[in-house]
Amino acid sequence: MSHYNEIRHGRHGVFLMHVHLVFATKYRREVFTKEILDDLRPICSSVCTDFEAELVEFDG
Repeated sequence: MSHYNEIRHGRHGVFLMHVHLVFATKYRREVFTKEILDDLRPICSSVCTDFEAELVEFDG
């Protein structure tokens, strides 16, 4: 079951949150290589799990 569209209930409110996180590099050279992205995906997924969130898309 996907939690992507699940409305969450807090102590003082109800919310549905979507976050778009972008990492921008200072220079145009390739910083996020395939190897780095392969290492970052499980880390980002784990952080999302800790916050009871779902990683919907991860690209570089």
